[in-house]
Amino acid sequence: MSAKLTGRDQKVLVIDFIAKWGVLLTIAILLVVFSASMPFFRSISNFVTIIRTVCIVTIVAIGMTFALTVNGIDLSVGSAATMSNTVCMTFFIWFSMGTSIPKTLAAILLTIALSLVIAAINGFLIVKLKIFDMLATLATMFMFEGVAMTYAGGGAINERMVKPDGTAATGTVPVFLRTMGREPWIIIIMLVLVFLAFLFLTYTKHGRYMYAVGSNSEAARLSGINVQKYRILAYIFSAILASIGGILVGARVGNAQINSGAPYLMGAVAAAHIGISVAGVGRANAFGTLAGAFLIGVLENGLIMASVPYYTVNIFKGLILAIALALNSIRKT
Repeated sequence: MSAKLTGRDQKVLVIDFIAKWGVLLTIAILLVVFSASMPFFRSISNFVTIIRTVCIVTIVAIGMTFALTVNGIDLSVGSAATMSNTVCMTFFIWFSMGTSIPKTLAAILLTIALSLVIAAINGFLIVKLKIFDMLATLATMFMFEGVAMTYAGGGAINERMVKPDGTAATGTVPVFLRTMGREPWIIIIMLVLVFLAFLFLTYTKHGRYMYAVGSNSEAARLSGINVQKYRILAYIFSAILASIGGILVGARVGNAQINSGAPYLMGAVAAAHIGISVAGVGRANAFGTLAGAFLIGVLENGLIMASVPYYTVNIFKGLILAIALALNSIRKT
């Protein structure tokens, strides 16, 4: 005959269940509530809108996920996205690199290659100079943001604009790039990147090494893992994915606005941290991050459709993040 659970045991089980499945339950509850109160919410077109909306924040958040695997954080992802958005658009609008698909691909690859400079600076400050990652990436966040604004002359990058040197821009944003920013392609790109991140972190030794570094860097070092190498690798992935996110921002809107990547920072931080608790994994992971981003997307979409003032949406985002962090903290104790 099995022993009865004590009140404390029942409390622990409830907290453990909520910590494991709270994100998915919250998504389900939000879907039911919003669908019942707003019939248009449950339409196919609105669900496509939600998925399209979370694509870029998910991609940037996957980069944040890599940083979290080594017990770090990258606050520069928003500025890295802004910088890539700005540079990529100037390739097309200022330098007319969108006249063919090969040139378009070259511009995209050059933009992504530029993100390696961002990763190198972050890695040098964090790994070599041993500056606390939050402070180092906070500094580079302002740095990259300033570089992007200076390069753009302090304004937006639009077709037929007057360039900082006073001449007229003659280039256009290529159709190929704009196609990448529309569904289904932007959704496919997101899902492919999420799946590749999942495969890398789960089934390769490098992914397991990154988790080992994040779990206990000293134990990882003593077991022969090159801790510095894998910490730098995490920030390389973070910068590359932020860069891809910035490129897709340009693909969606066809221009580069001042601080265009900044709004994705909070969403990326929230999605990656929320994802830690999904299904009780207890560590940063790709599919958990996707679920976290979808939760934020459903919440934001539903609140906007309910005519909640846009400037209050961040209150709810912050509240969800705080709850997720609290549940993760409780499960560890």
